[in-house]
This record gives sequence, C-alpha cells and structure tokens, in this order.
Amino acid sequence: MTNLSKILSALLFIAFIGGCSGKGDGELFNLSPEAWYSKILEDINNASMEDAEKHYTSFSSEHIASPLLEEMTLIMAWAFVEDENYEKANKYLDEYIRLYGTTQKIEYARFLKIRANFDSFSRPNRNQKLMLNSIDEIRKFIAEYPQSEYRPLLETMLTKLRLAEHQLNIDIKDLYQRTDRESSAKIYEQRIEESPLNGTDVIKPRSPWYRAIFE
Repeated sequence: MTNLSKILSALLFIAFIGGCSGKGDGELFNLSPEAWYSKILEDINNASMEDAEKHYTSFSSEHIASPLLEEMTLIMAWAFVEDENYEKANKYLDEYIRLYGTTQKIEYARFLKIRANFDSFSRPNRNQKLMLNSIDEIRKFIAEYPQSEYRPLLETMLTKLRLAEHQLNIDIKDLYQRTDRESSAKIYEQRIEESPLNGTDVIKPRSPWYRAIFE
C-alpha cells in the first residue's frame, strides 16, 4: 500500500470513529454504558444539568437494560435535589419506581420523594398545598411501612411539617384580621383551635416560618 493510500485509509478510519461518537453539532451517541455514566457525572459535577438530562436520555435510549442506568437514575434525582429543582427530582424518582419497582426499591424511592419535598421547605415561596400533601404522604408511608428504617426520620419530618402548618394558620388568621376579613379569619381560627398543637408554646422564629422551621 502506498503512503497516500495509508493516509487516506487513516483519515477514513478517523472519520468513521468520529461518526460513531458524535454528530456534526457535537451531540454524543453510541457510547458504552460506562462512557455515558462518566459523561453524566461530569455534567453534574460541572452543574450542567441540562446536558446531564440530555445525556441521560441518550443513555436510557441506548442501554435500557444496563445496571448502571438504575444507579444513574437515582443520582440524577439527588442531583436535582441538590440543585433545588424538586420537581425534576420527583420526575426521576417516579422513573426509578416505574423501571425498578421492587417492594424494597419502591419504599426507598418514596422516602426520597418525601425527603425531596421536605427539603424544598427550607426555601421561600413553598405553597400550602405541597405542605399538606407532604403530611399526607408521610402518614401513608408510615401506615404502609410501619417497620421501615426510615420511620424515625419521617416522624421528625412530620412533626416539623405540622408545626409549620400550625404557624402558617396563625399567620394567615392574623393577616385576615388585619385586613378586616373576619369570615376568612374565623375559618383559620377554627383550624387553630382544633389543632392538637393549639396551646403549645412555640417560639416564633425571627426568619420566615417556611425557612426557620426547617433550619
């Protein structure tokens, strides 16, 4: 083979290898499970969650049966918790339950979903509906898994959520009273009176309830 033929063969080989690992716009494809796993970890470490999601989608499309995909699904969920994107975290936990839903794994994933929602309450602008849903989810979990190893932590979360709910009801009642909306204020006054926490000496935090209760 002449030198020119060798060079042309080498260039064709490089072009072929490049075509197997990416498209013209730099998008990756046809990587091994290990390569996808490493790439997504790199994205997460670089706080490039959009790229991590894109690469996760490719990974799951190419290697749906890979054991590494199961682990990566949980990693993605927790990465979004750390990124304070709790909606996305729950999306990956739901995906984990759908794909790998044995009894033990469902228990763990449900715990992580509750934990993700609970962690979100350390940030401002959390809504009352999510708080009430979280209280219901914890109660359901404890009823379904009374011997769960996560029960002590969940009971602590439940106590904090109920304290936060009680304080929120007090704040809403006071707001309605200040704005002369007595009928609405009475609704919350009744909730406060019916609460088992009514009369409990709770030191009102200096920072807003939705942050201080969880700090």
